[in-house]
Amino acid sequence: MRNVLIVTGGGRGSGAAVSRLAATRGYAVCVNYRSDKTFLCSKEAVLRMSTTHGGPGGAIVNVSSAAARLGSPGEYVDYAASKGAMDTLTTGLSVEVAREGIRVNAVRPGFIRTTMHADGGEPGRVDRLQHLLPMGRGGEPEEVAEAVVWLLSEAASFVTGSFIDLAGGK
Repeated sequence: MRNVLIVTGGGRGSGAAVSRLAATRGYAVCVNYRSDKTFLCSKEAVLRMSTTHGGPGGAIVNVSSAAARLGSPGEYVDYAASKGAMDTLTTGLSVEVAREGIRVNAVRPGFIRTTMHADGGEPGRVDRLQHLLPMGRGGEPEEVAEAVVWLLSEAASFVTGSFIDLAGGK
């Protein structure tokens, strides 16, 4: 059976990069986007993947943010709080479903060159802040996609409850 990947938020930015990369690596990709309802995705995925319920097992990769660790004071503290909740979901769910053949991990991008910053009213935000990063540059959506697709792959078969920070060293 071909690997199937559902990308919520796959219509742009890092989600679109994940969709494109996974498709080139042989995944059948289903793209969902912001205007659809995606809140219960993990629950529905677990019900279908769980070996306890007759599923084949699988992997869930959540997209959090470096803001969950850093708090994003003065700019996006509300966003940081929501991503902190995503981190908690990742940690708790990974323990809950590990024995059901499901791995749950997350990536935490930092300053990535996506349209999210323009939506927040500052399209040049990455350029403005990249000097604060030890690497001295913003990241690209394709770099996030590589981490996500690796976590989905068999190469990461013993990884669960983990986070990959893609934040230029911050």
